[in-house]
Amino acid sequence: MTRFLAALLVLALSPAMAAERMTIGYVDRADDPRHENRIGFGGILLEQRGRAIDGAKLALEDLAAVGRSLDIEIDLAEARAENADAVAGEVEKLRRERGARFILIDAPAKALIASARTRDAMLFNVAADADALRGADCQAQIMHAIPSLAMRTDALTQFVVARKWRDILVLEGPEARDADAARALERSAKRFGARIVAKRPFVLGSDPRERDQNNLALLTGRPAYDVVFIADESREVARFLPYQTLSPRPVIGSAGLTAETWHWAWDRDGGANLSRRFRRLAQRPMLGEDWAAWLGVKSIVEAVLRVRTADFAKVAAHLKSADFRVDGSKGQALTFRPWDNQLRQPVQLTTSDAVIAQAPFAQFLHQTENLDTLGTDRPESTCRMGGTQP
Repeated sequence: MTRFLAALLVLALSPAMAAERMTIGYVDRADDPRHENRIGFGGILLEQRGRAIDGAKLALEDLAAVGRSLDIEIDLAEARAENADAVAGEVEKLRRERGARFILIDAPAKALIASARTRDAMLFNVAADADALRGADCQAQIMHAIPSLAMRTDALTQFVVARKWRDILVLEGPEARDADAARALERSAKRFGARIVAKRPFVLGSDPRERDQNNLALLTGRPAYDVVFIADESREVARFLPYQTLSPRPVIGSAGLTAETWHWAWDRDGGANLSRRFRRLAQRPMLGEDWAAWLGVKSIVEAVLRVRTADFAKVAAHLKSADFRVDGSKGQALTFRPWDNQLRQPVQLTTSDAVIAQAPFAQFLHQTENLDTLGTDRPESTCRMGGTQP
C-alpha cells in the first residue's frame, strides 16, 4: 500500500500531469501623460483616463474559464518603464525573468521598434497609431491591435464623401502629431475623391499679433467648404471650434465628429455589456487603448483555445494564420493583415456621447475584404517585415 501511494504521489507531481502555464506581459511608461485625466482651465474634468492594463485585466477575467477548461494557467505580468527609452529593457526583462512570450506594449512608436529586438516573443501594440509602424518601420513580431492614423482619417473621409461633403478645410496645429494627422487626411482625401480647399496653421493663445492664426472666424473664412477638419493633439483649440466656424459647417477630426477605436456609447454587438463590465472594474469609461489591450489578450487566449496548448510557436503561428478570428464586439470577426500585422477592424465615428456610425461604409467596396478600405491596403504597403519572426 505504501508503494502504491508513493507511485500515485509521483504521478501527481510529474511534469506530464502539471498544468501548462502562460504568462502574458504588459509594459507601459511611468511618465505617460495619456494616463492622466485631461483637465481644462479652472480644474474642469474634460476626460477621465487611466492605464490600458485595465483592459488586459478585464480580458483575463472574462476568459478565465478558457484556461481552466484546457488546464492552462494564464496570468498577467506587469512592468512600468521609467520613460520611453526604458521600455525595451522592461520588455526584455519580462521575457527573460518571467518567461512572457506575448507582451502588450503601451508606448510610442520609437519604443516599440526598440522593443522588437527581444527575440522569441510576439509584441502587441495597444497605443501607437503611427502609420510608419505599419510601413517602412514595420516589424515582424509586432501585432497592431490599435488602428493606424490612416485608418481613422480614412473612416472620417469615407463618412463625408458618402454624404457628398467633398470640400474640406484643414486646420493644422503646431505639434508634430498635428502635422501627421493633416498628412494622413490629405492621403485619405486623394484616396476617396475629397478635395482639400485650403490648409491653415493655427497656434494656441490669443495674441492679437497672431489673430490670423488664433481667431476662429479668420481661420474658417473663405474659400467655400463643406466641412472643417482640425488636427489638434492638445484639443484646446478644437474643443471650441464647433459652432464658431464662419460658415455653418460640421467639424471633424479632433473635435465634433471624431474617429475612435472604441467609444463607451456603442450599444450593439455586446458593446454596452463590455463597456459596463469595464466601468465596473476600472471605475471609468472604456477608451480605445483599453479596448486594444482587452482585444490583445483576448486574441492570445482565443488562439490558445484553437490550438489547445500554450506552446508559443503554435499560438503565434495561429495568430498570424488565415484561420484566426476574434470577436471584438464591433459586429464582425476581426483578423490580422498578413502584410503589416494590423488588426482589421471597424472604426467608430463619435461625438462626446454617441456613436454616429461605424466605418467602412457600403459605398466603398473592396475586391476581397471591405475592412481593407481602411488604412494601407496590400498593393500600397511599404512594409517589408523587418526584425525576426516570432
